[in-house]
Amino acid sequence: MDSFERDENVPPCERPVLLTVVGPRKEEGNSPTGIVGRCLARQLLAMGRQVRVLAEPGRCDGWPDAVDVVEGSVTRPLECARAFDGVGAVFLAGARPSTVQDALALARKAGTGKIVLLSSHGPEYEAANPPESWYWLAIEKAVERSGMAWTHIRPSAVMGAVIEGTYPATGSDWPATVRADGVVREAFLGDGHYPFIHEEDLAAVAAVALTCDDHAGTVMEAVGPPLSTRARVRSIGAALGRDIGTVDLAPDDCRAVWRGLGWPEGAIDVTLYALEAYGARYAELLRWTLDQRPAVQEVIGRPLRTYDEWVRENIDAFH
Repeated sequence: MDSFERDENVPPCERPVLLTVVGPRKEEGNSPTGIVGRCLARQLLAMGRQVRVLAEPGRCDGWPDAVDVVEGSVTRPLECARAFDGVGAVFLAGARPSTVQDALALARKAGTGKIVLLSSHGPEYEAANPPESWYWLAIEKAVERSGMAWTHIRPSAVMGAVIEGTYPATGSDWPATVRADGVVREAFLGDGHYPFIHEEDLAAVAAVALTCDDHAGTVMEAVGPPLSTRARVRSIGAALGRDIGTVDLAPDDCRAVWRGLGWPEGAIDVTLYALEAYGARYAELLRWTLDQRPAVQEVIGRPLRTYDEWVRENIDAFH
């Protein structure tokens, strides 16, 4: 698609919503933008909204027919400036601190009224460090200073990350090892926990933020409850109709496995830390999750989807 109609008289709420999609990233804090984006596109179309997607090469297929797909990268926005023309709102996912200002400038020039940022929980920790070291916090600050209405979404790990190959490392090799020999090998199998949210639930939070003004200027904690590693393994076994064997690896052995799969050291460090911390401080961190307001189920108007449901929906990955 080479160009788009622009009509300055059309209010932002009636203009297309732009979703940005990048390839899988293993660095800590990244979410699977393709899986979440496809869920979000379907939900917005069902709400009667027009949807445009700016997707990196290799991410342009599999979208609903009604979606306008533009090949390009939000990390190089000046090369695909046309994608921003006439856009009323942007779901900003996969931006980089070095070029996010260019993307925001294009959106502002196009008359965009709202930016909903897919962020992470990194800013909570980055705030104690010098600004030149910021990543997620640098992106959040740029959005806040853009002159457009904004909402930041800080999600838990996304269940579908294992399909797309994005952070976190936990579970990343389970489809392969379950298919090969029916065994899961990982550290902290006994007490490890990790918080997850279903991609449909995360997309539903984003859809609300994009289509109403109730959450403008806020940080939305799109968090699901900590799930035990053993419960996740049991869910897969139940869906397959057979037991899954387990091998509790030492953390260093688990690190070696993940390193061999291409996981960067930072992502391995955070994954191992979180598995152990959520197990050791389960009651405290579960209470933190339950205390977040507005709760995800309040935002989306229904209960959260469970890991059991996610496994049944994606069981072919484990066959």
